[in-house]
Amino acid sequence: MTHEHHDRDVIVERGGDGSGVGMIVGIILAVIVVLALVWFLFMGGFDGAPGGEQGQDQEINIEAPEIQPPADPGGGEGG
Repeated sequence: MTHEHHDRDVIVERGGDGSGVGMIVGIILAVIVVLALVWFLFMGGFDGAPGGEQGQDQEINIEAPEIQPPADPGGGEGG
């Protein structure tokens, strides 16, 4: 039985370049999503949202009845 020997070296290099770029992209996307949510909730995403248009302005006027002072029977203070 003959053993054939092949000189084939497999070299695997693992660099940290890909993970750093992925983390930066992930952080940027997370910031964009948070900013979009803040804008959507507070700057008028849905109708009726706190920052959105609330509808027509309503002005309420209440007129109080005039109160007449009681008639003075002519008496003074003291007596």
